[in-house]
Amino acid sequence: MAVRVQAGWVALGAAVVLVAGGCRERPAPEIEELAEAGYEMTQDAWFRAAESDDLDAMNSMLKGGLSLDTRDAAGRSALHAAAGVGALKATDFLLERGIAVDAVDAEGRTPLMAAVLRSTPETVRHFLRQGADPRAKDHDHFKPLMLAVKEGRREMVPELAPYVRQDLDDALLAAAILGQAGVIDELTNYGASIYARVPDGRTALMLAAQKGHADVVELLLEIGANRFARDSDGRLAADLADAAGYGEIAARLDAAPQEDDFELVPTAELGGEMVERVMASAEGGAVAAGIAALDGEPAPQAEGEISAGDLTEGALAGSGEDGEPGEGDESPAVEGVDDASPAVAAADAGVAPTADTEDTTAEPASPGTRSTRPDRSRQPEPLEGAILGSGTPPAPGEGAGGIGTSGPAAPVVMRSFIQRELPLSVVAVGEADADLRIAGRDETVKVAEGDSIPGSSLKVVRVQHRVRTGKEGAGATDVSVVEVEDVANGVARELVIGLPALAHDPIALVEDVGTGRYYLARTGQRFRAADGTEFLVADVRPNQLVIEEVDGGMTRTVPLSGPRG
Repeated sequence: MAVRVQAGWVALGAAVVLVAGGCRERPAPEIEELAEAGYEMTQDAWFRAAESDDLDAMNSMLKGGLSLDTRDAAGRSALHAAAGVGALKATDFLLERGIAVDAVDAEGRTPLMAAVLRSTPETVRHFLRQGADPRAKDHDHFKPLMLAVKEGRREMVPELAPYVRQDLDDALLAAAILGQAGVIDELTNYGASIYARVPDGRTALMLAAQKGHADVVELLLEIGANRFARDSDGRLAADLADAAGYGEIAARLDAAPQEDDFELVPTAELGGEMVERVMASAEGGAVAAGIAALDGEPAPQAEGEISAGDLTEGALAGSGEDGEPGEGDESPAVEGVDDASPAVAAADAGVAPTADTEDTTAEPASPGTRSTRPDRSRQPEPLEGAILGSGTPPAPGEGAGGIGTSGPAAPVVMRSFIQRELPLSVVAVGEADADLRIAGRDETVKVAEGDSIPGSSLKVVRVQHRVRTGKEGAGATDVSVVEVEDVANGVARELVIGLPALAHDPIALVEDVGTGRYYLARTGQRFRAADGTEFLVADVRPNQLVIEEVDGGMTRTVPLSGPRG
C-alpha cells in the first residue's frame, strides 16, 4: 500500500490518519473491516469483491468513498466483472444502487456481452430479465448473439434467440462460415432458416463448403439443406468447395443425382417428415402435447377437424394437387435477402465488421421463387375446417406469435418450413423444345413434349415459350415454362425459366396455439380462429408465414420459431 507522509499527515488509501503529539486517530470502521477481510480501498479490490459476491466488502468500500462506477484500464465496471463470473448477488447489488445495466467498456461491450463470452446461460438469462439490451453492439458491431456464434458458445443460443428472431438467419450464416456446427444445431431449433442466403445467393451449405467445414456440411445436409441449390452466378455448393480446394467435400456434394432426387412430392407426404423433425428437436411445452397426441388415442374432434395422428398418415390439412403458379403475378420476380449484416460479411472476409448499419435481414419470399399471391376469386381449401384454439400470448421464446410478429398475437406458431429443389433447371425454351441443365452431371439436355428426362421418372407434358410485357409496354420478361409430370405418382409441376425447380409447393408446419396440434399451411389456404376470425395464408416463406384477415385485411406475420422457439 502506498503511504505518503507530508506536513504531519498520512494518506492511507481513502482514509486520513492524523499524526499529532504521538497520538493517532483510529481508521474509519469500514477501513478496519476491509483490512480484516483482506481488502484495500482500490479498484482491484472492488472488482475482486464483486466477483466474489462479497456484498459486505462492497458496501464498506462505497461507504468509504469509492465510486460505484469505478473502472479498470479497459473501461470495465464492477458489473462487467460480476457478469463475467456469474456473481448474481453482486449484480443485483450494483443494479439496485443505480449502475447502468448496459454500461459499456472501452470496446463498447456491455455486461450482458461479458456474460455471453465468459459466464453461464443462467447469468445471461438474469441480465435479460433485468432489462439488458440483447441488440446492443460493441465497437466491432457484434451483438451478444453474434459473439456467442463467434466463440462457439451454443449454450447461449436458447437464452438469446427468443429476443432477436430477426438476427437468427444472419447468425446461422456466420456460424456456417466459422464452422460452428453445434451453434447451427441450436439456431435451427429456435427458428433460424437453412434456406437463408447472403446477398449473392450463397446458402449456409455453400458457405460451409467454401470454407472447408466438413462437419457443418454434413449437419446441414442432415437437416434438409439442398446441395442442388444455386447462387446468383449459377454455382452449386460443390462448385464452391472445388474452387476453394476442398476436394473431398466437393466430391461429397457433387455426387450425381439419383432417380428419387427428381421425384415430384405430393403435398400429403410432407407432413410426417416435418413432424418427426419437430419431435426430434422439441422439449416440453405445447409441442409435448402434440407428441402425446401422436402416440395416444386421438382426442374427440369437431367435424372435419384433423388430428395430429392423422397428420402422419398423410390426411393433411389443406392437402391436394399442387397448383400452378399464381396468374395474378405481374412478373416472376426473384426475391432475395437484403444486405447481410456486417458481422456476416466480416466472417466471410475473415475480418471484423466495420459498417455501422442495422443488423437486419429482410423477410423475403422463398429465395429464387415466384412470389405467389393467392387468387381471391377462388375458394382455397381450408385447413380441414379446424377451429384453431385461442391461447394466452406467451413470453419471449414460448411460441404463439413470439418476437417479431406484427399486430395481435397470431393463432398459430410456425414450427418448420420445407422446400425441396430439383437437380435441374430450365436454361432456354423454344417454340417446341427446351434446354434443361442437370446438376451433378455437368450436362444440358434438349427435350420436347412427350420426352422423358434422363435418369428420372419425369416426363415433359408441355413446353410453352411466353414473354410477359410490363405496364405500358416496358420491361419484357421471359416467363417460359416446361411442365413436367412424375409418371410414378401423377404429380405435375411447372418449371419456370430462370427460377429454381421445386419438387412441391413451399410448405409450413404450424401448431395450433390452443391445442398443440399440427397442421400444414401453404399459400392460398383459409382457416378460422377460435374467435371466428377467418384468415387467408397470403405467403409461406422460409422464415415466416404471412396471414391476412379475410374481413378487414389486417396482415400478421408469424416468424419461424422452430421446435423450441
